[in-house]
Amino acid sequence: MGADLTQRTARPDAVVVGGGVIGLTTAVCLAEAGLAVLVRTADPVERTTSAVAGAMCGPTITGPDDPATRWSRAGEAEFAALAEDPRSGVRIRRGRLVSDLGDAPPPWAAGLAGFAPCTERERAGYRSGFWAELPFADMPRYLAYLTDRLRAAGGQVQVRPVTALADAAAEAPVVVNCTGVAAAGLAGDDSVRPVKGQHVLVANPGLTEFFYEGGAAEHWCCFFPHGDRVVLGGVALPDNRDPTPDPALAERILARCAEVEPRLAGARVLRHEVGFRPVRPSVRLEEEPLGGARCVHNYGHGAVGVTLSWGCAREVAALVTG
Repeated sequence: MGADLTQRTARPDAVVVGGGVIGLTTAVCLAEAGLAVLVRTADPVERTTSAVAGAMCGPTITGPDDPATRWSRAGEAEFAALAEDPRSGVRIRRGRLVSDLGDAPPPWAAGLAGFAPCTERERAGYRSGFWAELPFADMPRYLAYLTDRLRAAGGQVQVRPVTALADAAAEAPVVVNCTGVAAAGLAGDDSVRPVKGQHVLVANPGLTEFFYEGGAAEHWCCFFPHGDRVVLGGVALPDNRDPTPDPALAERILARCAEVEPRLAGARVLRHEVGFRPVRPSVRLEEEPLGGARCVHNYGHGAVGVTLSWGCAREVAALVTG
């Protein structure tokens, strides 16, 4: 299914619908496998929900038979390699994961790089906590890296919305649906729902370590340093489609983060960001016919899209190329 430059200009082998991290990573894998790939996105890559993700890559806590476990593990090697490339925006960071769900770290925590139990002071009032080293992606830089990597492999990105998957099928024999929340309409899947997230970005007062509260349903405390800025969170508001930041939520996020890390109390606020996580009971990664074309669905990753992106993308590429 590969194509030379003339063929790529005339007709792609595959159209990937969606320009977020799932779509771009899938497109990279397809293009590097030799296919001529066109990404069609409703929004510029830098304005997708992926661009405002905090992007802590792992851990994903699922059972051994859950495909998400396989996809997460596949991504571990990818992100380790990306962290060695200064262009990627991926870095390994040390930090604390805390919780009020138990009095000791969960059994799986001991397998993480850099694991060490937190002292009572380091737990910051939570019942349990531990240190670990995890990959983090600075999403604006990371998405730009994926876009450059796609283009280097001969792929293209077009800001051109797809109103029906059949329209994309008219352009290529393979369509890959990576549309996240929009898959509810495009794929007729009412199990996909938007879950609103909101972050406060502040100028970095000198932080190098992350902090994340696990196990909370709608409100939790986290801060992720990315160079000269820190991403503060977080919230998960089901079925909330309001794209405007909530000032009360922003104040709550700032106050809680400053309780844990006093240096954040006086940090200059740079901006507020909102995104919509595509939540589904499980990720949909499967093929179905679409007229005379093949359609592979790859959506519904919820809050762990970055973590699962490479594992899912590699699986899609294997499915498409046989």
